[in-house]
Amino acid sequence: MRRPAMILLATLSFIFLAKYSQACTTTLVTAGATVDGSLYVTHSDDNELMDERVIFVPAMDHEPGSERPVYCSATALGPMPEYNAVLEPRLVCGERGPGYMQAMGAESYIPLGSIPQVEHTYSYFDGTYGIMNEHQVMIGECTNSARWQLPADPQKRLFYSSELSRVALERCTTAREAVELMGWLVEEYGYYGTGETLPVGDPQEGWVFEVCCGTVDSSGGLWVARRVPDGTVFVAANEFRIREIDPDDPDLLYCSDLFEQAAALGWWDPADGPLDWLTTVAQGECRHPYDALRRVWRIQSLVAPSLGLSPWVADGNTEYYSFSVTPDTLLSTRGVMRLHRDHFEGTEFDMTVGPAAGPFGYPNRHYGEYDDHGFIGGETITDQPGAWERPISAGYVGFVYVCQGRDWLPDPVGGICWMGPDKPAETCFVPFYCGMNDLPWSYQSGDTRVFSRESAWWAFNFVSNWAELKYSYMIRDIQAVQDSVENAELADIALVDATAMEMMEENEIGARAYITEWSVANPGDRSGGGVMSQIKENLERIRDLPDEELAQALVRARDELFRLKLGLYTNQVENTMSVRAKRREVARISTVIRARELKLETQAEGTAAAADATSGGKED
Repeated sequence: MRRPAMILLATLSFIFLAKYSQACTTTLVTAGATVDGSLYVTHSDDNELMDERVIFVPAMDHEPGSERPVYCSATALGPMPEYNAVLEPRLVCGERGPGYMQAMGAESYIPLGSIPQVEHTYSYFDGTYGIMNEHQVMIGECTNSARWQLPADPQKRLFYSSELSRVALERCTTAREAVELMGWLVEEYGYYGTGETLPVGDPQEGWVFEVCCGTVDSSGGLWVARRVPDGTVFVAANEFRIREIDPDDPDLLYCSDLFEQAAALGWWDPADGPLDWLTTVAQGECRHPYDALRRVWRIQSLVAPSLGLSPWVADGNTEYYSFSVTPDTLLSTRGVMRLHRDHFEGTEFDMTVGPAAGPFGYPNRHYGEYDDHGFIGGETITDQPGAWERPISAGYVGFVYVCQGRDWLPDPVGGICWMGPDKPAETCFVPFYCGMNDLPWSYQSGDTRVFSRESAWWAFNFVSNWAELKYSYMIRDIQAVQDSVENAELADIALVDATAMEMMEENEIGARAYITEWSVANPGDRSGGGVMSQIKENLERIRDLPDEELAQALVRARDELFRLKLGLYTNQVENTMSVRAKRREVARISTVIRARELKLETQAEGTAAAADATSGGKED
């Protein structure tokens, strides 16, 4: 295709893609920047009522010579009826476990193409993009503007970031492996859609992978990756963050023909100096001035206030905000969570004050066309001056997660995905071990178009919407529950870690079954109210039982669980809630017994208290 026609195609695609592109915030906190040496990758999926499910994709063995289907993503391009691709559900297929077999009124997706399959693929948690696999490889994401944003093409452009991240999680055991594999896939099979930033971490190091369309013949794609220096925190918010590409920098990776393609496209002239990735492949900030950079400023200011960073810069191409910053104090798990709950509180941009917040400090704004000034350097969509500030905890966040990698524990136990459905400010983060054999069905099910009491997302979405009525009052109650739930989770994790570790030495299969049982039971046990409150009270009493009585309680609970399951199968029990509640009770009693056997109860309490003390006061 001749270059003028290619530019026209890119422009038309650009206008179409802007309607569907997301606006996410993502961070990578290296091990040297945290209290206990954990490495975190976080992501708020700001998708405005798309598919909010978190799907468990099981590990699988594959026949030699088989193919791995590659599906297109409506998230980036909008619905593509020729492939049955829609915004919800994000995927319908039969080869990625039961989670993606839910049709939800849609037809099975038609593959865009395929690549050779490998003999074995790893299990992982999947959302709009791949999240975390059983080897503690974890991935975040944010969408960026780019000069060319081309549509999918089975012959030239097979991959978008969603399927890139999934293939990486299926096949890789380290962050660098994942980065190198995604780069190879882009060069070998081509890339379509928006520009993308993907932080990729494992327990020992983190990388930032950035990709976009851009080759003379419109196939392939351009990509770069930079290692995040240990002891620092990285943030991206809808603008490319990698800048100068130095061929001699050992912490940089990039596509084999980056310099040649950039020069041939007229995007970079070697005579102008080193290649600047951002200004070469993009035209600045996404949407409107400060839509991206205000969030970069905010997170860098929260973790390193001593830098005294200004929120005002010359333009979207500024180099004022460094690639990553060293925090003033080491971050805890809840400290990382708090970064995503921010509305610029206490700053001149505080969304909870002023006339627009109303009498009850409501931080969300309902965005209209006047808020979108287009992509800087491109066509302006509206002449309306000004725009609302865009906080990290925006009103249209679909879900948020904090992935935690711990290198002192074996992979199945070391990796935890702290998942929070709906808005970060009003959600509760729930831990799921990466070595689990499944996820709770309440997190894997749900349709944003149909209310369901079985869906975790709907529960949190209801709370968030209800809080709009009198936010400044209701948020206090919500934060009190967050403190109670999340601090209790952290205390329990210490016990579960030790129990699972002991079991791993004898039987990894049994250990995986144990962390699955605990993680699946745990969210409901935290829900409170009615039957759940009674169960929690009973379990508090269980902790005080002598060993012999505790063992008897476990036998009784298991027997009652068996009878309930039998009644369910024979239609004598209609309500599955009683089965779930009893399963939770068995899991909790088992945890107490194992902790006593390992003499860890006192130790765990001390660990939880120490974590509370180091992570920053009352909110922890």
